Amino acid sequence: MEISFEEFKKLDLRVGKILEAKQIPGSRNLIRMIVDFGTEKRQAVAGLLRWYKPEELIGRKCAFILNLQRRRFMGVESQCMILAAEDGEGNVVLLQPERDVAEGSRIH
Repeated sequence: MEISFEEFKKLDLRVGKILEAKQIPGSRNLIRMIVDFGTEKRQAVAGLLRWYKPEELIGRKCAFILNLQRRRFMGVESQCMILAAEDGEGNVVLLQPERDVAEGSRIH
């Protein structure tokens, strides 16, 4: 399915810096992160524990979508979503800028 460029422009994609990351108690795969977007901080929940330890995420700058509908996972609200790539074998890697860029930078 193709979307128009106008639809694509509605996506609020930004670079965020992960300030905190902790496993959600009682979950096997969920990590709760606090992410700095320059002008605000948001909470993200992602099923990354199989590929990343929470302490490995702290300080990383990654790609996020901010205007996705919020969801709750095990009672914890996710206010944005981290972007990752998954290959045919189920390996997951986070999308990160190749060079340092300010938190909150828009992704086009």
